[in-house]
Amino acid sequence: MLVSLMKIIYKDLRKGEIKVKTDNLDDLWYLSQIIEKDDIISGKTERKVKVGEKQVSVRKKVFVSIDVENVEFSEYSNILRVSGKTMNESEDIQKGDYHTFNIGIDTIITIHKDNWTRFYIDKINEATKKIDKVLIVVFDRGEVTFALTKRNGFEIISEMQGDVEKKREGSKKVDIKLFYKKIIDNINEYINRYNIKNVIIASPAFWKDELYNLLDDDIKKKVVLATCHNIGKNGVIEVLKRPEARVALKKQRVSFELSLVDELFKEISKKSNFAYGIDDVENAAMSGAVKTLIITDNLINKFRRKKDKRIDDIIKNVESMNGEVHIISSSNEGGQRLDALGGIGAILRYKINFD
Repeated sequence: MLVSLMKIIYKDLRKGEIKVKTDNLDDLWYLSQIIEKDDIISGKTERKVKVGEKQVSVRKKVFVSIDVENVEFSEYSNILRVSGKTMNESEDIQKGDYHTFNIGIDTIITIHKDNWTRFYIDKINEATKKIDKVLIVVFDRGEVTFALTKRNGFEIISEMQGDVEKKREGSKKVDIKLFYKKIIDNINEYINRYNIKNVIIASPAFWKDELYNLLDDDIKKKVVLATCHNIGKNGVIEVLKRPEARVALKKQRVSFELSLVDELFKEISKKSNFAYGIDDVENAAMSGAVKTLIITDNLINKFRRKKDKRIDDIIKNVESMNGEVHIISSSNEGGQRLDALGGIGAILRYKINFD
């Protein structure tokens, strides 16, 4: 399934304005990393207003501009909430009133920033790139999990149990073939339903090869085989880290994020060019030593809630020294590993002693 794209309707960086239309949940995640305190957000929104002599409260579509104070996003609610004080005045709105934009799918908003840094431009461009979803099939003799990749992770779309152990002598082989047939039927269904162009089939031992041999030739062209030791959700996470999977996932952000965090942990294990934790990373950024900065969205949101601009200053320092900046999602395994280190890490140009 081709991921629907955030659309840029209008862009004038001299005025500091970009107007976009959201198309999916991933777009809301991107906007939650782009919109920050003191930005100005404009668009049509619903607001309670009082009408008539009895001043009855009704919901009415109005055009509002707000000075952003708070940004909150949860992918479980499917809503990005951006709050702040109104900057325009009309018969329905008083300037300085507090208002919350509930930004969902198919929402059009204009974002105004005093400074569209390279990081924010890259984020907007990334959200508008065409990326195909990949079907991941992880199984063993008696259990299979089907998952689809997303820009900021993956979603499990179905799981199925097999019944391959029978007491009747000689029935095991037949049952496995029936289980394989069910898996293949599901693969064919998902390929058609989501217009899948790449499929990763993974299993312990030789089962993936047996399944592959039963596929039609046109399906085989879409398939990359991978080995895994786990099944279920943990198996999907394992597959996303496999080099075979990166052949199919080279355009997928989740695989890239996992590789970034793996690279950081390799530097840590070598006691080489690394920093993690807010204090050490900040010191490295101020000295110009950061080659690659990695931050989780959890940490950014935590600092935003405290109205603390320390993270923003670190990003600006790294960008000013031509370092790379990557915000990764805490919803996937890479982000969770980084959160365990404080939510921020850096691969350095050279080793620094933090004693």
